[in-house]
Amino acid sequence: MFKPISRKMHGLLTDYPYVAFVSIAPETLGFTEEKRAKTLCRFVSSGILASSFLTRAEWGLIPAISYKTHLALDVANGLFAASAPWLFGFSRNKRARNTFLAMGIVGILAGTLSKSNEMTEAEMQRKFPA
Repeated sequence: MFKPISRKMHGLLTDYPYVAFVSIAPETLGFTEEKRAKTLCRFVSSGILASSFLTRAEWGLIPAISYKTHLALDVANGLFAASAPWLFGFSRNKRARNTFLAMGIVGILAGTLSKSNEMTEAEMQRKFPA
């Protein structure tokens, strides 16, 4: 499978911008009245931010989870986001529904189109010295 997104690019170009966009989506895209969607945006963005901080990668802060686990979480988050409008009852709100569908697509693509190579021991020692 064609995987054009490197590990280094993944965090800087997909995770952190995704967190910023999702956290302000209700206000920016005009669905603040949809309380469940607004709350879910905060929940999803916080979860992605936490997994980014905890990933063993150049852009992580604490090496708690593997990069492959991080990618699996991205895909799972994408599937959750894409189904959320129907699971949580806001599918009739076009702005909220379409935002969550876009969030889902981005999450799935980020997880599946990123190369899954873990950091080497030498890279780990440089990034996270003992």
